Amino acid sequence: MRRRTATKVRAAVAGLAGLSLTASLAACESGSEETGSADGVTVLAAFYPLQFVSERVAGEEASVTSLTPPGADPHSLELAPVQVAELADADLVIYSSGLQPAVDDAVASQPPPRLVDAWDAAGIEADLLVEDPHFWLDPTLLGPVAGAVADELAAADPDNADAYQARAEELTAELDALDQQYADGLAGCSDAMLITAHEAFGYLADKYHLRQEGIAGIDPEVEASPARMREVADLVAEYGVQTLFFETITAPDVTEALAEEAGVETAVLDPLESEPNEGDYFTTMQANLEALENGLVCD
Repeated sequence: MRRRTATKVRAAVAGLAGLSLTASLAACESGSEETGSADGVTVLAAFYPLQFVSERVAGEEASVTSLTPPGADPHSLELAPVQVAELADADLVIYSSGLQPAVDDAVASQPPPRLVDAWDAAGIEADLLVEDPHFWLDPTLLGPVAGAVADELAAADPDNADAYQARAEELTAELDALDQQYADGLAGCSDAMLITAHEAFGYLADKYHLRQEGIAGIDPEVEASPARMREVADLVAEYGVQTLFFETITAPDVTEALAEEAGVETAVLDPLESEPNEGDYFTTMQANLEALENGLVCD
């Protein structure tokens, strides 16, 4: 269960639409390459972190495809009719209910044979989705998702059940090791002020005892008001903040302008909503940790 942040996200997920993205079948096919055996079990993952977990658990015994192309905003994903039919035909679909309305509607209209709701698998209270959907930034919450994927793959493909379970356990161990890296790296940062462009890092902040304050709320398309900009500038001065963080998927203009005015630095944090241009979940999370270690004011 996620502990609530000191500063609650002030926008519901319904406000996450932003710019509309129509993901055609061609876009979906160009988004993520299939992995595993094309003749075996088929898995459709709604967006990148779930794709990553599915690929690691599936190995060579199942093929995994992401519905959200690289670089696309998963929140505003729309599905072509053919993709909706593919959801029903897949052996397993893994999604996060409430995050992508188009996927929710498709799952409800044409239920797949097997379904993993990552939100449920991670054991998170449903009402917290309206505060912050980025649960995968707490690596310990992805382990149970891997276990749920392994269980469903084993049910679909009993001959390879042991392989799925072994890979899920291996991934969970790596996620636990990543969690320990964060705990060690941020050990002196309890209650450190983390100022981000948008409040997408609540799970990370809660897990490692940081205090997140967003220049704007959860919706990256909503600009901060002048009053909020003044409030953040006051926080920078009060807490001696040295770095303001902006996200890979948003324009840095506002953050950079505020940083220049306050005489502080900027750095990038990746919310891992989309597939990284280089590396994977682990390398990106490690880059995030390095940015935090270098940018936060800690003991």
